[in-house]
Amino acid sequence: MRRKLMLSLTASVAVMLLNPSSQAVRAQNQAALTGTVSSDAEGKMEGVVVTAKKPSSIVQVSVTTDAQGRYSFPENRLEPGEYAISIRAVGYDINGPTKATVESEKTTTTDIKLRKTKNLASQLTNAEWMMSIPGTEEQKANLLNCVGCHTVERIVRSTHDSDEWTQVISRMMGYGAVSQPIKPQPMLDRDRAGTPEQYRKMADYLATINLSAGDHWSYELKTLPRPAGRDTRAIVTEYDMVRPTTEPHDVLIDKDGNVWYSDFGEMFIGKFDPKTLKLTEYPVKKFKDKAPTGILSIEFDHTGKIWFDTMYQGSLGALDPKTGEISYYPLAPEYNDDRVQLNFTGLHYEVDGKVWTKSVGTQQIFRVDLATNKWEAFHPSDELPDLKKASIYQVMADSKNNLWMAEFSEGFLGKIDAKTTKITWYPVPSAHARLRRMEIDAQDRILVTEYRTSKVALFDTNAEKFTEYSLPQYTFPYRADFDKNGELWASTMSTDRVVRLDPKTGNVVQYLMPSDTNMRTVAVDNSTTPVTFWVGSNHDHRLVKVEPLD
Repeated sequence: MRRKLMLSLTASVAVMLLNPSSQAVRAQNQAALTGTVSSDAEGKMEGVVVTAKKPSSIVQVSVTTDAQGRYSFPENRLEPGEYAISIRAVGYDINGPTKATVESEKTTTTDIKLRKTKNLASQLTNAEWMMSIPGTEEQKANLLNCVGCHTVERIVRSTHDSDEWTQVISRMMGYGAVSQPIKPQPMLDRDRAGTPEQYRKMADYLATINLSAGDHWSYELKTLPRPAGRDTRAIVTEYDMVRPTTEPHDVLIDKDGNVWYSDFGEMFIGKFDPKTLKLTEYPVKKFKDKAPTGILSIEFDHTGKIWFDTMYQGSLGALDPKTGEISYYPLAPEYNDDRVQLNFTGLHYEVDGKVWTKSVGTQQIFRVDLATNKWEAFHPSDELPDLKKASIYQVMADSKNNLWMAEFSEGFLGKIDAKTTKITWYPVPSAHARLRRMEIDAQDRILVTEYRTSKVALFDTNAEKFTEYSLPQYTFPYRADFDKNGELWASTMSTDRVVRLDPKTGNVVQYLMPSDTNMRTVAVDNSTTPVTFWVGSNHDHRLVKVEPLD
């Protein structure tokens, strides 16, 4: 049985959907709300993100000021009514509460004044903290394991000394990856947490960058420059999703424009219609009552069904979008112990009737025959003898149902041949790359993000050759994909910026989000011109749509 949550369709949205093109043309050419943003320190300010939100609405819209400090909301993005106005510009606060009243077929002008902030630390992104704190690249790299659940700010504001840190780190390592500050979820596999003393080296370092020795930091706080030029040319729309514990993780766009997402914090698959603002949630079965809850990956198969993992619950699932029915494929009992954490699926089972997945806790790869429900187990990291702590992150199948694996501890791309089960590993060119999420194109080329080195690698499986693309420093990309024009889009867990790279020219555009946006999987909608970028705000229970203006 499925539960449906209906979110109201506003009257003006209904009018916009029913009326033909005359309104749309006027809406594109006329601003509903405009003005300039300035400060005593800088005068007119470029690169300030301005956000408009109606009280009680689930939707908020943001634009960015141009070189003249001017912002402009198109008429078709703001319905009539009163809006609260907020801004994002590191180093600045808005000078008092700002509101604007939007009227039909009129342009409202509201100028915004900013003042220097008295609390810069509260505005820094994870990337800016990484820029600011002292330490070696190796020491800072350890923090990349922390930002999945919370910000770096929590670490540097703490007062733990080294002894206390050993206990804190051990406790944190015992929480599931689906945890968040308001909902920590201990794993059943307590051995994975390790012992406090084994984290002494990291604990010593963390005690040097937090407030354990005083009431202020001994280092200067550094910031990234505000957006400029093309970086300012986008409209960002955010949609709130239900509960504060909802974490939109993976995102898919179907042929009707619906946005599907996996809930990393709860046992739901969500479908959201951005035209009507209707949200439908499909509850997912729990198999282990005391295990952490949450779903990581979703993918369409060749029939249109949506496959997903249940992580610590030890089962795969397949949702039929037409009926809402879910079929489950629990891991075989001989493998399904407290260590299980099933992530991802390999879905070209039209080749041989078999689906792939993997478990984090044991680093095993599994393959299930859908006709017989027989499970096979593999341990491909055994073929990496020089890597003591190999960690396979994503797995994904190519058109022949061969399985490809992204190794996360160092950075190897692996393959299991579907017919022979032969295992092959390919080292990426950059050291310590830490491979994360993949995409496989129609030519079976593998696009994979290098989480630690802020790069994206494209692997030609025929030539067995890598081509690397460098993203801005501290991007730390989670997933990337090419659009219909050959441009590369990437999400970041650290800069709050959506990255757009033209591989032909090397030109990079970065769109700053309105708030802390811990991004995971990207979805590029190629049906629009320019293309539209979708991503989940994993820590802010929102779906985010980015529409470039060029």
